[in-house]
Amino acid sequence: MRAGSFYLVLVGLALCVVGVIFVALMWRSFDRASDQRAWTEVQATIIESRVDQRQIGAQVKVEYGFFVAYGYSYEGVPFTSERYSLRGSPWSSSIERSQRRVDQFPVGSEVTCFVDPGDPAFSVLKLDSKAPGYSLWFPTIFIIGGIGMIVGAIRGDLILKRSQEPSG
Repeated sequence: MRAGSFYLVLVGLALCVVGVIFVALMWRSFDRASDQRAWTEVQATIIESRVDQRQIGAQVKVEYGFFVAYGYSYEGVPFTSERYSLRGSPWSSSIERSQRRVDQFPVGSEVTCFVDPGDPAFSVLKLDSKAPGYSLWFPTIFIIGGIGMIVGAIRGDLILKRSQEPSG
């Protein structure tokens, strides 16, 4: 195998590996979001809703996050949770973004929460998006491109080898 073909095979393998990793991660997110659609919807009462702030270091800007606590009952058993979503509540440099969420979930309001029937103590106010599943085509392009590079490099080497053989 020529050095150029060897290089193309390595690049093709790297593209395939990166593509497979991203497909797996995106599929896992999509699958988890799909599983959440089977969770039970129950009414919850907002117990606490506020904007939190943190500063990681003296040279870093203050960040703001949304904190919520709510109570709900599942099959007659009371629970409380602080989970907005599976990923938690995002931190941002914008206090307005966090304040909008506080305004959306005022203390005492009734909201719908989603309870994991396998673990009723685990609930969220916001389901994960299934968008990663609709974007799987993108990392698949890397896999297909990598396979194409590998096949093209090996095929080119075979054609070159055949053309250099003496005819007889």
